[in-house]
Amino acid sequence: MSKAGASGAGSGPTAAAAAAAAQKQKALLQRVDTDVANIVDNFNLLINVARVTDPPIRNSQEAFQMDMRAARMVQAADSLLKLVSELKQNAIFSGFASLNENVDRRIEVFKQLEESTERLLEKIGEEAAASLKELETHYYSSVLRTCQHD
Repeated sequence: MSKAGASGAGSGPTAAAAAAAAQKQKALLQRVDTDVANIVDNFNLLINVARVTDPPIRNSQEAFQMDMRAARMVQAADSLLKLVSELKQNAIFSGFASLNENVDRRIEVFKQLEESTERLLEKIGEEAAASLKELETHYYSSVLRTCQHD
């Protein structure tokens, strides 16, 4: 009776946790897409600005734009590194949760196995007792035993 209640109670929070995990995964994927797009866009703009031209004023403007684009690429790369760190932490902590769930499932399986083994051993014991009783009856009623006592 407690087993059925435990499995029924676990389905609600598990479904909510799965929905939250799916939403978090979607948000993380969007962050990855945004950061990678920023890096690629800024790299393309950096390459376009990197052309060598003759007027010195234009070269200083291009240098400023190149510095700005490079800084934005660094920011996007830093954001990706933070995302990787966050993913590692999530993997570690969710790994413990899934490990605990797996241990609980294995405990439940072993309890069921223990119960079935106990029933099997009881059945074997009963059959052995019945066979022993039958053998005793045959032995005590056998002709050879009665002839040896006479």
